[in-house]
Formats: sequence, C-alpha cells, structure tokens
Amino acid sequence: MLRRCVAAVAAVAAGLVAVAPAAAAPADPLARFSGQHLDWKSCGNKDLDPAGARCAEVTVPLDYADPAGRTLAVAISRIPATDARHRRGILLFNPGGPGAGGLAMPARPNALAPEVRSRYDLIGFDPRGVGRSAPVNCGWKPPTAMMSAGFDQTGFARDAVYFGGVAASCLAVDGARIRHITTRNTARDMDLIRAVLGERTLNYYGVSYGTYLGTVYLQMFGDRADRVLLDSAMDPDATGVGYMGMANEIALDDWARWVSAHDGEYHLGATVPAVRATLAELQRKVARRPMPWQNFFLDEHQLPPLLFAFVRDFRVNDLLAKAIRQIAVTPDGAPLRVDGPVQDFLIGQMALDNPAFFAVSCGDHEFPHDPQWYWRDIESHRATEPVFGPMVRSVSPCAWWPAPTESPTAVGNSRPVLITQSTMDTRTPYHGAVALHHKLTGSRLVTLRDVRIHGAFRPGLSRCLNDTVNAYFRTGALPPSDRTCTL
Repeated sequence: MLRRCVAAVAAVAAGLVAVAPAAAAPADPLARFSGQHLDWKSCGNKDLDPAGARCAEVTVPLDYADPAGRTLAVAISRIPATDARHRRGILLFNPGGPGAGGLAMPARPNALAPEVRSRYDLIGFDPRGVGRSAPVNCGWKPPTAMMSAGFDQTGFARDAVYFGGVAASCLAVDGARIRHITTRNTARDMDLIRAVLGERTLNYYGVSYGTYLGTVYLQMFGDRADRVLLDSAMDPDATGVGYMGMANEIALDDWARWVSAHDGEYHLGATVPAVRATLAELQRKVARRPMPWQNFFLDEHQLPPLLFAFVRDFRVNDLLAKAIRQIAVTPDGAPLRVDGPVQDFLIGQMALDNPAFFAVSCGDHEFPHDPQWYWRDIESHRATEPVFGPMVRSVSPCAWWPAPTESPTAVGNSRPVLITQSTMDTRTPYHGAVALHHKLTGSRLVTLRDVRIHGAFRPGLSRCLNDTVNAYFRTGALPPSDRTCTL
C-alpha cells in the first residue's frame, strides 16, 4: 500500500513537472544592439566610393559588462557580393596595428582572386578607438613614434620621462574610455557586426596584429567563425614587441649581404661585417652631431627606426642603401637631404600619433612597472641585438598603465584556420606563427621560405601561396597538410 501511495505521488509530481510552464529565458542584454537598423551612406573615401561601397555606424557598448551604459559608434564599410548565386556571407578585414584603420581595406589591392571577392560581402571597419570609430584622444601633441634608447642611460631616462608623460596624459584625458579599447572588446564588436548584418557566421582576413584579433575571436566565438585567414601571425603568448629584436637583426644581415654584393655602387662595405661597421659608425656620427631635416633631427635614437622601417621588405633594398649612403656622405651636423619614401618616413616620424596602439597593447597585457627593468633587458640583449634591441625593448607608456580590465585570452582550440607566414618576417617572426599553429590544432600553416616580407599573401608575390589561400576561400577546404612555398 505504501509503495502504491509513493508511486501515485511520484506520478502526480511527474505530471506537474510535465505541465509546468517553462521558465522564461533570460533577456539578451545585447538585443538592443543586435537588432539596430543601419543607415547606409556614401563613404566619402577615395578608395571605397569607386568600389561601390557604402558605409554605416554600428552602435556598440563601451563596456560589454555594462551594456546599458555608454556606447561607441564603430564605422563599417560594405562592398556587396556580385555573385549572388555563390554568395558565402561576409568577409571582415583587419590590417593590423593595433591602431590601424581597416575601413577602406576591402577596396585596396589585395591577392584575393576576383571570383573569390565576388562571393562575399566585403566588410571593412575601423576598430574601436581608431579612425572614424571614436578615436582615442591622449591630449598629447608631440609624436609618439617608437625610438631607440640609444647607447646609454641618458637617452633612456629621457624616453622614460617622455612616455611616462604620454601615459599620464592618455589616462587623464580619455581614461574612462581608453580602458575599454582592447582586443577582446574589438572581437566582441566584430561579433556584434556579424549579428547586426544578419549573418550566422563570419569569414575573416587578418594581417599582423589582425591575426591576434582573429585568434581572440576564435577563442570567444569559435562556433561563429567560418573561413579564417591569419597572414603573418603573432605569437599569442607574446607581450610587448621585444620579440622583434633578433628577427630584425637577421633581416639587417640579409640586407647587408645584398649591399655588400653591390659595393661598387653603394660603397658601404664589401662584406656583411664591413656594412655592419659602417652602420655602427653612422649611428655614432649622428649621436655626436644630429642631422637636421626640416624641424626633425636624425640622431642615434632615430636611425634604428629608419632601418627598421625598410629592412622589412626585400623589394626596397636599393632605396635603403641609397638613403644610408646619403647619410654617410653628409658632413657631421649638416642638413640631411632625402626624398621619396625616406622623406615620407621622416615626415611620419614627426607626425605619428597612435594612442590606440598604446591603449590596446597596454590594455591587453600587464607590463613591468619599473622603468629600470627595460634598461636591464636592453643591456642583456645588446650583444646580440645591437641595433634593434634598444628600440624594441625600450620603455613605453605600458610601464605606467593600470592593470588590464580582463585577463589575457587563453588560446587553444581545433577550429580550421589557414595561417600564412614568411620565414624572414621582421614584424611577426616565423616562430610565432609556428607557436600559433601548434595551439590551433585544426590549422594549416603555409610557409613562404626565405623571403624578407611582412604580409605573405600579396599580389604577384608567391603564386603557390596565393593559389592556396584563394582555393580555401573558394571551397572552404584547408590543404591536406602544411605547405611550403617560394617566390
């Protein structure tokens, strides 16, 4: 009898459970953003408008932890797919940085085959804090370009004071927003762009820092990523840019090898050690008597950035050699005479102001707060990185930045991804791509062997690599195994 009563009670209870109304699903805190209507307009851009693009602004939360709070407007562009029958959705672009605008990237020359471009809505965007997307304001007029610490602590101490001032100004003027200009929030913006455009998934093409942004998106929203190209990939565990030091020293030797083979034209040395000795003497020369150019001075702190800017690309070997020759024949302290791309570089050094670079770099990771830590790092690498170590390992505003609002993104999953990388990349060294490849276990790595270039997927560079990428975007199938390509 007792057993029958228990059974009856259980049956009634089961019935009550069966007919009870389901609990209401929690409201989506981002619903008001994902359902917004976009006002598409002319872009007013010399690249986008002729390509048939239209532009709009996507409203996003400043702080995704507080979606009811302040908002930002993220500028996006769209070039619609022209092959409606084979349309594959949206393809987002990011050129790197951090701090580089990507609004016009879809309209600029790239190695995507016409039949591939025609199958996607090509989406450019300026990441939060950049360009037309609520740019960061540090209230700091002087340029903030990367400089070398030079030979001794005098220049390093001056840099520390300078960049400490940059950090203080950034945080005082725009601190409420700047803490939210991070890679994780940009990845969230990308996913909101996807939702607003009514797409279940997105496709992605990121270069340099854009590979890290894409990697973070894959960790946060992996099930919403379709075809993903990471070109010139960053080591996901790297902090700062010290990892560039040795890669650029190797690139400088490669350039010196080319120059020494043409010593009859440039007269900078007939061997690699001789060219290196010429460069070392030139740095001492401009340290003694800086060379004026307009209201800029080329000195020991600015010569390494000049080399850094041009050793990245084997196609400008001659241009860099001529510039170094011009510096060599200019008398001590006399005005420097340069033109063309070198002049453009010097103008850029005078005007460079990229606070979003610091916002993202310093906001993604925590850095040592003792300025002397950076000097010790420089000194410990000076023998092996004599030219570039004092530049890429020097102090930056990150030494004075508050702790990040979120922990760094842990990387590791099996999403299918295509990684392309040159073995002589100076900005994102090859070992970083290998490290990322190992963490993304579903990825394939296409290696461009023995080519000094940053950005391996380029028009006219490597047919083998370009064909592999275009086949992937066309079919969605990764190569059956890793692949090595040449020019």
